[in-house]
Amino acid sequence: MKPSTELFKLIKSLTKSEKRFFKLTSSLQSGDKNYLKIFDFVEKQTAYNEEELKKAFEKETFIKHLPSEKNHLYKLILKSLRSFYSEQSVSSMLKQEIKNVEVLYNKALYKECEKFVARAKELAKDHEKFYYWYELLSWEKKLLEEAYEAGEFTTDLDKLVEEEEMVIAKLRNLAEYQVIYSKINLIFRSGGFARTEKEQAIVEGIADYHLIKGKNTAISTRAASMCYYIKGLCAATNRNYADSFQFFNRTREILDNNPNIKTDTAQRYVLTISHLLRCYIDNKDFENANNLIAEMRALETVKGFNSTDILVRLFTNSYNQELNLFHAKGDFQKSVDLIPKIEELQAFYGEKINKEYEIMLTYNKAYSYFGIGDYKKALTYINLVLNDNEQNLRQDIYSFSRIFNLILHFELENYDFLEYVIKSTNRYLNKQERDYEGETVFIKHIRKLAKSMTNSEKNSVLNQLKTDIRDVMKSHHEQALLEYFNINAWIESKIQKISFSEAVKKELE
Repeated sequence: MKPSTELFKLIKSLTKSEKRFFKLTSSLQSGDKNYLKIFDFVEKQTAYNEEELKKAFEKETFIKHLPSEKNHLYKLILKSLRSFYSEQSVSSMLKQEIKNVEVLYNKALYKECEKFVARAKELAKDHEKFYYWYELLSWEKKLLEEAYEAGEFTTDLDKLVEEEEMVIAKLRNLAEYQVIYSKINLIFRSGGFARTEKEQAIVEGIADYHLIKGKNTAISTRAASMCYYIKGLCAATNRNYADSFQFFNRTREILDNNPNIKTDTAQRYVLTISHLLRCYIDNKDFENANNLIAEMRALETVKGFNSTDILVRLFTNSYNQELNLFHAKGDFQKSVDLIPKIEELQAFYGEKINKEYEIMLTYNKAYSYFGIGDYKKALTYINLVLNDNEQNLRQDIYSFSRIFNLILHFELENYDFLEYVIKSTNRYLNKQERDYEGETVFIKHIRKLAKSMTNSEKNSVLNQLKTDIRDVMKSHHEQALLEYFNINAWIESKIQKISFSEAVKKELE
């Protein structure tokens, strides 16, 4: 059986401060610390090798039961991290406070217990931590019973019950928004856009849902931010960037005005900024897009945004959108110049980057190299996308990558191989649930282009393709292709005998 790498990954994920804290807490313990020997050895490894570990400590008794020692070390590191971050997140602080409440209550120190409950409840209220707020109300009712038995009747039970009902209502309201969010997020994460009439109907149903469509239906700040975020996703899924911008801008405004909620929903805030960037780029508002990228990266030093998971999202979202920005401007050399920095950060974060963002970065790298005419390098990256075995995530990127693949083989003059790739692409697209006529039109003409013998024949096909694509693109739904490849600029570059970059820039004039 292959040795587990979980301990190795955990140790490698630790920051210098976390390692120092772990060593400090370990030094307070008496007795043998075999786990520190394992820790120090594994920390120095670049890749986990259990045989090296066993050989290094073959004379030690503990190595005979290495699995239990590794498990012990893993739990100690987690315990150290819990302690290290106990004061750095509201949830951790509230958990500690509730433990304190329980200890004091069991000691019959009710007056002291009341102080802790009151303090923790204010914290839960300020950060809209409804689960903790509800639990603290339960403790408050317990304390009320003790007060009644002691002959104290200063607390109004009716007000307490009323507060509890209010918290339950807010909790239920937020939970319902979370369910709605899951539904629209599934469509967005699986396909990027609403690809079929069935998916469009689902999106329209969500947008028309009473909690989304109605006024003042969100009864907490968290719910309000989620409501507008869902509205923004619905609009983005249908490529309605005017409405999308309005809703995501409102989401950002709500969170900016409520710093406690903003830091606690850092992931949604980063995604909101990313969606706003997409809107700016689509609207050719490049100056504001540049400014927003700078704002996004500045969040790396802001408390609440400096945890590893958020730093990874800041990296992937900001660089993906910066590549998109350069592509929209036709500045492909600048996007290529950015790739070494991106790959350096990819190597640094490694497996912490999720598959969706890896795919997007890889596709954007391919597009960058295509923009400067390095078709072989572009093909290398697009093959990484096509050879990925993910079947459910971002099928829009996988599908449009196949169209991009045809263009690359055409540019490389692989005409014989192109016929095989066209058949393979048709088989793949026929299996997908999608309603894009533009793909069919393009594939028909790329086949004709590959078979054209003279420049005159090629120009004739290109001009017909230009006309047919223009007609197809009259449908807003069909314009999804332009999100991934500027087919109009490519056709113009072939007709006018100019570079793709020049054609993109001409569109902006």
